[in-house]
Amino acid sequence: MLAPLQTGAARFSSYLLSRARKVLGSHLFSPCGVPEFCSISTRKLAAHGFGASMAAMVSFPPQRYHYFLVLDFEATCDKPQIHPQEIIEFPILKLNGRTMEIESTFHMYVQPVVHPQLTPFCTELTGIIQAMVDGQPSLEQVLERVHEWMAKEGLLDPNVKSIFVTCGDWDLKVMLPGQCQYLGLPVADYFKQWINLKKAYSFAMGCWPKNGLLDMNKGLSLQHIGRPHSGIGQSLCKSPWQLDDCKNIANIMKTLAYRGFIFKQTSKPF
Repeated sequence: MLAPLQTGAARFSSYLLSRARKVLGSHLFSPCGVPEFCSISTRKLAAHGFGASMAAMVSFPPQRYHYFLVLDFEATCDKPQIHPQEIIEFPILKLNGRTMEIESTFHMYVQPVVHPQLTPFCTELTGIIQAMVDGQPSLEQVLERVHEWMAKEGLLDPNVKSIFVTCGDWDLKVMLPGQCQYLGLPVADYFKQWINLKKAYSFAMGCWPKNGLLDMNKGLSLQHIGRPHSGIGQSLCKSPWQLDDCKNIANIMKTLAYRGFIFKQTSKPF
């Protein structure tokens, strides 16, 4: 009797899921710029007798990846722009693809070598002061630490599917490969495919976020928390480990997933 019972349970769950989605209807997505809160869906489900567990099932459809690795570099900069730019902050958030919750964090500052002195413009933009990068590991050393962290987190297991997520293509299409080429360093294969959150948002919401995170947060009725242009760490006027660009990206992803969006790779093969 066990197999028939399991089959019946599966059919019942499928029926509940189908019914719940019918209840939500158009509330999974809304036109770009129209306020739409996740609580609307929860209230609609509750009104039809669904509990929190069913709401979670509907809110987070199966994603194509076990983990999303949210990445947002900060780099040396000035006006006019200096060349080459160098990564000075290397943050990654490990986001569970089933729950869309942050499970682990990697964060390191990086010592620039071509232009070791940060400009006032760079400090003003990023909140990173000279003392934060002085004496820090080189990019080569940080990349080794990233690889070690990914191995420890099980992300190098061939049975585990993960992908990087960035706000734009610049981080992994321009910045990292450009600096690695300048320094004669190899680029690991896992850095060669990613999801551009701007493209994912435009697919889901039907409009392009010209102002990046600010527009995406506004379109999803989310508050932008923390200092823009800060990967994860400290800034001049904020406490350490604040909610920052990476955590805003994660929050946007969670909200889109709640609405039923399935994230797919947007980068083209190298």
